[in-house]
Amino acid sequence: MTSQSGETTKDSTSVAPPKLSIGLMGWVRQNLFNSWLNSLLTLFVLWILYQVVSGLFSWGIWHASFSMDRESCEGIDGACWTFVFNNWYLFLAGTYPWDEKYRLFIAYGYVIALALVSLHPLAWGKKWTIIAWLLTPIVFLIIIMGGGWTGLTPVDSENIGGFTLTLILAVFGIVLSFPIGILLALGRRSQKMPIVKTLCVVYIEMVRGVPLITILFMSSVVLPLFFPESIDMDKVLRAQIGIILFSAAYQAEVVRGGLQAISRGQEEAAAAIGLNYWQTTGFIILPQALRIMIPALVSGAIGLFKDTSLVLIIGLIDFLFITKLAPANPKWIGMDIEAYAFVAAIYWICCFSMSRYSMRLEKRLRAGHD
Repeated sequence: MTSQSGETTKDSTSVAPPKLSIGLMGWVRQNLFNSWLNSLLTLFVLWILYQVVSGLFSWGIWHASFSMDRESCEGIDGACWTFVFNNWYLFLAGTYPWDEKYRLFIAYGYVIALALVSLHPLAWGKKWTIIAWLLTPIVFLIIIMGGGWTGLTPVDSENIGGFTLTLILAVFGIVLSFPIGILLALGRRSQKMPIVKTLCVVYIEMVRGVPLITILFMSSVVLPLFFPESIDMDKVLRAQIGIILFSAAYQAEVVRGGLQAISRGQEEAAAAIGLNYWQTTGFIILPQALRIMIPALVSGAIGLFKDTSLVLIIGLIDFLFITKLAPANPKWIGMDIEAYAFVAAIYWICCFSMSRYSMRLEKRLRAGHD
């Protein structure tokens, strides 16, 4: 900026102050040992971490057995991972036919390849990426269940279990509940259709007011009563419908929160240039709202992924149910801790991966807007 004397001066608010690097030891002194109380707390927490980590390392690695032979677990003080190695297929697919296991590898290969491609920024926001992910549940289900025009041996849905069943319920629930949640949120915010708004409010509040177990019982027992006797709905489909309807109500509130964060002036500006309601919502409001909703949407997806374990209540052999089924074999009696530890590790890896990817996506989409 220019002063009255004609000299050019810099605006102090336009130049960010230089960032001073204090180094690792400086950060430790400043944040962990800046007072006697913080020093005591830091040492206490470090002692607890040492006890936990050293105990887990001793049990899970140092004194553990990684052999394929059951006899190698006799007399050891650590974990018997032999149990997991010998029951890997049970954890992966439950009672899915062993002779058809190649179809599982094809389906998982498709999902893993698509996930790796989607990690690259060049694939973000592309139509083919969105279409590929929307078709993923259908492709996965066709390959695994077979039958009909596919030429593959048909497999009953009740034979699908383990991590495969958990993945199907979670992916279908996340993908299909999201568009339903958007429609419910738009209906709840509608000012020109009071009947639609009332129905959306009643549905959202009723579903959010009951636990998922209740929805699963209702979908398993009551839902078939609404269809003719000639239509036989298996347990997996009934559980899937219940999960989708339950998740949609929560997604609707997340979407509504994102829509409310967008200023009213943008809708007025869109109306001023001649855009109708759907054009304004689809091209202006929703894209901005979705960027804001990424943390909440991913949090809901992670919660739904873990909540699929509740289907064991209605007799489905999901990933968590294997922890009771596998140790029931007389050969593996007493391996409950190893089973729960393995399942917990897989759940944590999946949830942590989704969380980290969402943080990366959020950071990239936020670039240029802060």
